[in-house]
Amino acid sequence: MHITYDLKNDIEYAKLCTSKRKGKKVSKTYTNLGRVLDREKNIYQNRERGVFTFSIKNGYGQAPAEFVPDVPSSMGKMKLILDFGDSFFIDELLKQNGLMKVVEEIGYGNPDTLKAMLSYYVLCSTANCHAADWFEGNYARILYPKANLTSQRISDFLSAIGDEYSYREFFNAYLKFIFHTVDGIADTGVVIDSTGLPNDVHFPLTAINNHNGTISNEVRLIYVTQQDTGMPIYFRYCPGNVVDTTTLTRTMAELKESGINTKFAILDAGYYTDDNIRELYRSQVSFITRLRENRILYKELVAQHLPGIEDPKNFVSYNGRYVYVKCVPCELVDDYQGYAYICLDIERKSIEAHKLFQRAKENKLSDKDVYEKLQDQGVFILVASRRIAKTKILPAYYMRQQIEQIFDIGKNYADMLPIRVQNEDTFRGHLLLTFMATVVCKLVQDKLLKTSINPISLFLNLRNQKCKVYNRAVITQEEFKKANDCYKLFKIICPVRIPFK
Repeated sequence: MHITYDLKNDIEYAKLCTSKRKGKKVSKTYTNLGRVLDREKNIYQNRERGVFTFSIKNGYGQAPAEFVPDVPSSMGKMKLILDFGDSFFIDELLKQNGLMKVVEEIGYGNPDTLKAMLSYYVLCSTANCHAADWFEGNYARILYPKANLTSQRISDFLSAIGDEYSYREFFNAYLKFIFHTVDGIADTGVVIDSTGLPNDVHFPLTAINNHNGTISNEVRLIYVTQQDTGMPIYFRYCPGNVVDTTTLTRTMAELKESGINTKFAILDAGYYTDDNIRELYRSQVSFITRLRENRILYKELVAQHLPGIEDPKNFVSYNGRYVYVKCVPCELVDDYQGYAYICLDIERKSIEAHKLFQRAKENKLSDKDVYEKLQDQGVFILVASRRIAKTKILPAYYMRQQIEQIFDIGKNYADMLPIRVQNEDTFRGHLLLTFMATVVCKLVQDKLLKTSINPISLFLNLRNQKCKVYNRAVITQEEFKKANDCYKLFKIICPVRIPFK
């Protein structure tokens, strides 16, 4: 057995030659190894395996992450005018706030690929198969010259950063970055919620989910955000058919093992079960959540305390809404005492009553039926483990809208959807990369809140600033007003000349 080489159109190819003897006859069979990328390191490329290694002693293997083939660009000559501002901005932002060092803690063999892919996830919402085309015409190819964004290598990259070791290395560094502490993570309030990621790729995490009557194949993604800042601090995932009520205990356990000692949690109503409430009390975690209408406690509280709730002492306002709120002590589960806040939203009652009147006419409901249904329109109940002032309970609970904003950022800005991976290993890497991209977009969005600019317009305006590539340096073109305003807002200085290292 040996390897033979030959040239075709000045390109070197390799074949594996295997000899077999039958009596006096010797037969030879050839296996195509494909194009020779690095003869000394035994690295080859073909359509079946992509980029790989092969030696007679060790057989087939995976090419090193840091390997970048020295072959002509698929786009021909290198472009001498590149999109500049968007990738330059992200690189400077990550260095400025220290997040670049956190990203590097993942320890991937080719850090240029990691940084380039992070920029791609933030800036583009197209499939990963287009990453190389974006890279060809963007300043990212100068920032990260060793990045390899071919489709095969991107799959290998996602699979590599999707292992548990990379996850833990990243979160160890990221949590210290978020909480600005070296010795440990301070106690913090958190918001926990989940969302479905529609996915028809067949691997163990894909399962059928029924959410409010909508049936879909999906993966369940659980995010945890910091209460004060709304920044995402952790995520988990599980099969789509796992209900929220069963995931809270394990999520809290993972947070604790990661050094996040939660002292306060704001939860979606889907997490309210007797077992979860007991666990929160045992762990000494204070909480606020909404009580579902199908609970016996809900019906008892409405029957006992809703009459007479429209009293001036119960009248509170929040964010343009006017609500009657009555606080009463109650037993949430076993002997654990808490507080229930029976709320009557005036505007919501009016809207729901209008819909009820329409249904009454269509379904020919009697006056008695309409009257009975009208009694609990606009009513909802919040429960908490500790007493909170009536004027503060609504602002505290609706802080959970921050996590809805995070899901919105992830799905609309950070390439979380659609899922374009084919197995669980690359899916894990995809989730980690979207988490990092979501953090970047959140940092940008928070800075833009008091302006008329959104992240999409910011990156489009910055991309319109070009640069020219010379032998020894890159010369940036003049930034027009919108791009200049973006730089000033983030205190980033755009250089005129950037020499090659």
